[in-house]
Amino acid sequence: MSFAADADHAAGAGPGPQDGPAPSGHLTAEEFRRQGHQVIDWIAEYWESVAERPVLSQVGPGQVRSALPDGLPEQGESLENVIADLDEILLPGITHWQHPRFFAYFPANSTPASVLGDLLSSGIGAQGMLWATSPAVTELEQQVLDSFAAVLGLPQAFSSSGAGGGVIQDTASTSTFTALLAALHRVSGGAARADGLGAGRYAVYGSSQAHSSLLKAAMMAGLGERSLRSLPVEPFTQQLDVAALDAAIRADLAAGITPVMIQAAVGTTGTGAVDPVRAMGSLAQEFGIWLHVDAAWAGVAAVCPELRWVIDGVGEFADSFVTNPHKWLLTTFDCSTFWVRDRSALIGALSILPEYLRNPASESGAVVDYRDWHPQLGRRFRALKLWTVLRSYGVAGLQQHIRAGVQQARRVADLVLQDEQLVFAAPPVLGLVTFRLADRPELAPAEADRLLLAAMHAVNASGIAYFSHAQVDGRAVIRWAVGGWRTTVDDVEIAWQALAAQIRSAL
Repeated sequence: MSFAADADHAAGAGPGPQDGPAPSGHLTAEEFRRQGHQVIDWIAEYWESVAERPVLSQVGPGQVRSALPDGLPEQGESLENVIADLDEILLPGITHWQHPRFFAYFPANSTPASVLGDLLSSGIGAQGMLWATSPAVTELEQQVLDSFAAVLGLPQAFSSSGAGGGVIQDTASTSTFTALLAALHRVSGGAARADGLGAGRYAVYGSSQAHSSLLKAAMMAGLGERSLRSLPVEPFTQQLDVAALDAAIRADLAAGITPVMIQAAVGTTGTGAVDPVRAMGSLAQEFGIWLHVDAAWAGVAAVCPELRWVIDGVGEFADSFVTNPHKWLLTTFDCSTFWVRDRSALIGALSILPEYLRNPASESGAVVDYRDWHPQLGRRFRALKLWTVLRSYGVAGLQQHIRAGVQQARRVADLVLQDEQLVFAAPPVLGLVTFRLADRPELAPAEADRLLLAAMHAVNASGIAYFSHAQVDGRAVIRWAVGGWRTTVDDVEIAWQALAAQIRSAL
C-alpha cells in the first residue's frame, strides 16, 4: 500500500485489515465466561483426583511428543479439543507436584488463592516495567514486599520507605545473579559497569552445598567459574566452615584478588543446612564484602515467630536476602521475593534509560521503576498473585501451613529414629529429613547406597510416592521434603510404609 493509500485508509476512505472479521480465536465475553468455567472445573476436578494418580510420570522419552499432532491446525479448534488432548496425551506425562505424596523436592504449592490471583494478573495483562506503565503494579508490589518483610521479621532497613526495598523476581537464581551484579558494582566503584572486568580479579564465596545458581551467577557476571570459592562444610551439620571462609578471604586479599560477595545458604537443597549467617556476616562486615542470604526454601518459615532463628543475623549483616513464596508459602510459581539494604548499588548496576522509556514520572525521581531492579525489562503483575495469597490466608493461615509441614517432618524423623536400619545423614531441618542406611559390617558402603537407591526408585516407579536423593560425605541419602498444601499425616504414613517395605526387601 502506498503512503497516499495508507493515508486514505486512515481517514476512513476504504476498508483495511482491521475492518474485516475478527480472528476466529477471539472469544466473546459470554464465550470466555463459559470456557473459563470449564477450565476452573477442570482444575478443581484435577485437585480432587490427583491423589489417585501416580505421583511420578509414567511415560518414556519421546512418548508425549510422538502422540501430539504434527504442526498447527489451519483453522482454530475448540477448547474441548484442547482439554481432550490435555487429558489423554499430556497428563500421563505430568509429574504431579500438587500430589499429597510428592516429597522429592521442595514444594511448589499452587493453591486456589494463588491460581485465582494469577488469573486476575493474566486477565489484566499489565506490563509493569515502569511506574508510568501501570502505577498500581509498582505501588502494590512495594506495599506487599514491605508488609511481607515485616511479617518475616526483616529489619526496617529493607523497607521501601528507607534506603532499601524489595522486588519480586522470577526465581532465586535471578535474585542471586542480581545481588552479585550489585555487589560487583559496589566493590568496583562502578568501574565494572563502565569498563567491564578488565584485568581485575574477583572472588565469590559460598559453601560446597550452595545452590548451583551461585556458580551460574559468577559465570553470567563474567567472573568465570574459577572465581567461586566453594568452601568446606562442617561434618554432619553441613554448615559452611567459617574458619575456612576467613582463610579464603585472607588468602585472596594477599594475592591481590578482590572479594565481591559472600553467599550464606539458609536451607540448602541437599540437606536443608542453615549456614551461620551471623558469623559469616561478621567477616563480611570486617572486610567490606557484600553478604547475600539465599533462603529460597527455608526463609518463609520466619512467618512463625518460633522459627525466626532461620534469619538470625540477617537484620544486622545481610546486604540482600531472598526467599521464595512459590515454594513452601502457597503461591504459584513464579514468585521470588528479594530485598536489598541499599538500593543504590542495585540501581547503579542495572539502570539504563533509552529515550523510548523516558517519561515525566521517572524523571521526577518520585517513583520506583522496577526495570532497574533486575536484568530483564519486562515484568508481570506478580504482586497481585502474592497479595491474593497473603490476604486470603492471613498471617494465621500462613503460620498454620508452615507449622503443619514442620510437624509432618517431625513424624518422618521419628520414623527414621525408630528404624534401626536407618540413620540421619544430617540434622532434620524444618520440613526436610535426609537419611541413609546405617553402617553394617557385612555391607560395603557402595553396596548399601545401591540398595537404598534401588528401594527409593522402586517406590517412585510404583507411583505411591516420589522421593529424591542427594550425596552427603560421599554417601547416597534419601531426601524427604514435606510442605505440600494437600499433604496430611496419613500421606506421610502411607509413603513410609511403602519405602520401609522396599528397604526391607532390598536388605
